[in-house]
Amino acid sequence: QLQASGGGLVQAGGSLRLSCAASARTLVMGWFRQAPGKEREFVAGLTWSGSSTRFSDSVKGRFTVSRDNAKNTVYLQMNSLKPEDTAVYHCAAGPSLTTMFRTYDFWGQGTEVTVSS
Repeated sequence: QLQASGGGLVQAGGSLRLSCAASARTLVMGWFRQAPGKEREFVAGLTWSGSSTRFSDSVKGRFTVSRDNAKNTVYLQMNSLKPEDTAVYHCAAGPSLTTMFRTYDFWGQGTEVTVSS
C-alpha cells in the first residue's frame, strides 16, 4: 500500500515536497503525474539503495528524489515549479527503474499539485 501526500497550491517558482509512504520495502519507487486531458507521464524514480535515479527531461535539474528506508518513504522535492507542472502526482512501486507506468505494480492514490502563474 502506498500513500502519497504533500500536494497543494503554489505559485510559479515555488517549491513543494511530496511524500510517499509504503507499507513495506519496495525495490523501485517512481513518481508519475497526469494533467487533465493528458496521458500519465514518468517524472522521477529511484532504487532501494538510492544509487540509481532517473528523471524526465522536463523536470531534470528542478526536481530531486530521495528515500528514507527506515520509514519506507520516498520524497519528491520539486523546486522552481512551473504552471505546466500542474497535475495529480502518483507514486508507484515496481521491480525495475523504468519510465513505463505498466511496469509498476502498486500505485498510491495521488496528490494534486497546482502551480499558479
